[in-house]
Order: sequence, then structure tokens, then C-alpha cells
Amino acid sequence: MSIPVVDFGAYSLSEEDVSDEQMHNLSKELESAFTQVGFVYLKNTGITQEEVDRVLSISKTFFLQPDEVKRPFSRSTFAISPNHGWVCSESERLNPSRPGDLKEAFNISSFHPDIKWPSGAVKEFQEIQTSFFQRCKELSLRVLKVMAHSLGLDPEVFLSAHRLIGTEQNISTLRTLYYPPVNHEKVKEGQTRCGEHSDYGSITLLFSSSEGLQVRKRSGEFICAPIVPGAVLINVADLMQRWTSDHFISVVHRVLLPPAGDSSTRQSMAFFVQPDDEALITCIDGSNKYPPVTAGDYITERFSKSY
Repeated sequence: MSIPVVDFGAYSLSEEDVSDEQMHNLSKELESAFTQVGFVYLKNTGITQEEVDRVLSISKTFFLQPDEVKRPFSRSTFAISPNHGWVCSESERLNPSRPGDLKEAFNISSFHPDIKWPSGAVKEFQEIQTSFFQRCKELSLRVLKVMAHSLGLDPEVFLSAHRLIGTEQNISTLRTLYYPPVNHEKVKEGQTRCGEHSDYGSITLLFSSSEGLQVRKRSGEFICAPIVPGAVLINVADLMQRWTSDHFISVVHRVLLPPAGDSSTRQSMAFFVQPDDEALITCIDGSNKYPPVTAGDYITERFSKSY
């Protein structure tokens, strides 16, 4: 198994529309990837490497500050949006059976005027992150439209459930991640940089600066996801698998520790696309393979197991 690479140029963010033939071809390629592998690389999306590098750079500046500078922006300190903010190392366990993950993160999930943003050494933090959030949102909606087309659905089936991205009624999140150097003498048994997990929502867009991500094959074996310059790695998440009655598959992935003696850091960004909190997710084939659930209730349950 390898992760397919699909040219998304026909429907990139610089294109206003896509022809029927181009939509048909993209639909077939994405359906094949999401039914067989669960992941796909999209190249020529319209999101440039310069945009990605700008977010990674300002994020790293934030992460390298002392914890006391970052702590006022901690996740769960914003009542308006409890998922928004900084996540310190080892406070999250994406695989609840392992020790806390050796990574830091900053979640962008709210643009409410009462939300406080880092400033000082990272005075452009809000502007850069907000701009990139919107770019990811635009690309995500295009991908969802292609996915609906591949299933013979009216695109509104998916799009209407994602109308509130960027508001307090939708928990879609841009997450920047920093994996600091690992002191192997202090690592707990079974600890990883990011434990085995599947994502929670509809789809995820991933941007990485270096290798490290591993994806589980159907055989149970993990394979390394290579870096494809300029491409966005996109995967199906759990609610989309439920929605499509297991037609599209949500696949477990992880980030292991570097080898002993390797003191390198790693950065990545993920845009987690979630349906609106009140969106009722039911099997689109009319079956009862999974019971109906609102996206908000489902996400809340999953978060409770990770923190």
C-alpha cells in the first residue's frame, strides 16, 4: 500500500469552477484513495509552501518561549471556546493507554472578539493563523464537494453541515504542532510523540516539515508517510466513516519517537474539519449501521478520552 498522489489543479483555490469532466476524474481518484487507503496527497491545491512556512515559523517562535509566557493561552481557559489555545507537552494522550504525548500544540478554533491572542515576540500570530485557517476552510469545502460527487450525492449533503466553520457552533480547528527534542533517558515506557489514533470529524488536512507520521495498513502494519513537496496530506476521519457507512475509511496513524541519539525537532499543522455542532450525522445510505449522533456530542465524548 502507498498513499496516492492526486493533482487537484483543476479545482485549486485559484480556479473559480471545475468542468464536469474534471470533477468526474477528481471524484474517481479521491474515492479510490479514501476507500482503499484512507489518505491522499493533493498537489496544486493553491495553498503555497510559502504560506505553510509562514505559519510554521510564527508557531515555532511561540513554542520556543518559556512555559510561563504560553500558559495564559492554555486550552480550556477560554470559556467561549474550550478547545482553543495552547496544549503543553504530555497533557494529551491520543492513545489513552499510553503516557502523555511528547508534543506541544496550539489550537485555533475561535475568532470571537473576547479571545486573547499571543503578542509580543509573535505579534503577527493572530493575523497569520487566521489567514491560513480561512485558506484551509476554502480547500476543505472543495474537497467535501468532490467527495459528495463521488458518492452521487448533492454537494449540499456535506456542505450544509459545515456552514458554521470558524464560529462557536463548529469546532473545526487549525492545530500547529511542535515536537521538541527527546531525552530518551526520561521517556516513559510506551511513550510516543503522538499515540495511535484516528481523527474525530469529517476530514483532516495535514502539512508537515519532515517525516515521522506513520499510517496503519489494513494488515495492521504501519508504513511511513513520505514528504511530498508542495502537497497537502488529507485523510478521512471517524464521523465521515460513520456518515458513509464505512465506504470511506478512517485510518489509525501515529508519530513515534526518533531513534536514540537523534535530537531533531519536528513541526506539523493539521486542519481538523468538523461538522457543525448541531449537525445530525446519519448513514447516507439509509441504513442503521451506526445510530444517529450530533457532531457536537460525538466530539465532546472523544475529547473526554484524550485529556
